[in-house]
Amino acid sequence: MDIKEIQNLIKFVSKSDVAEVNLKLKDFEIKIKNIGGQTVTYAPQPVIPAQMPVAPQAAPAAPAPQAAEKPAAEDENSKYITVKSPMIGTFYRASGPGKDPFVSVGDTVSVGSVLCIVEAMKLFNEIESEVSGKVVKVLVDDATPIEYDQPLFLIDPS
Repeated sequence: MDIKEIQNLIKFVSKSDVAEVNLKLKDFEIKIKNIGGQTVTYAPQPVIPAQMPVAPQAAPAAPAPQAAEKPAAEDENSKYITVKSPMIGTFYRASGPGKDPFVSVGDTVSVGSVLCIVEAMKLFNEIESEVSGKVVKVLVDDATPIEYDQPLFLIDPS
């Protein structure tokens, strides 16, 4: 079969109501699909966020002392405002490698101050403070993945 015959076959399939033609010869195989007359519809699928698998943890050696320490730590942190992540992404404390972080522990921030950057889908989103106060603790390491609503900073509003 030469190129002319192949071209004629393609023209025939495109003009006919045939959806697909498969032609097998000794030396080669040709598959021609007619998609010209078909309409393709697209329906967006709902996005389901992926969940990280939770690894089983070993039982604590001394559960009673740890249980007593947790409420004390929670009471201590209850006077602070927690800044949480508004999205899933990668947490960055500075605008670039080798640059100073936006805020450090002990810094005073005001409403609208940039606290960090969250990279999501190749977009860098500045996370601004919604309260004025003093940064007490940074809860996430630089360049680590974060989840939606994950605590990032503790701020003392007093």
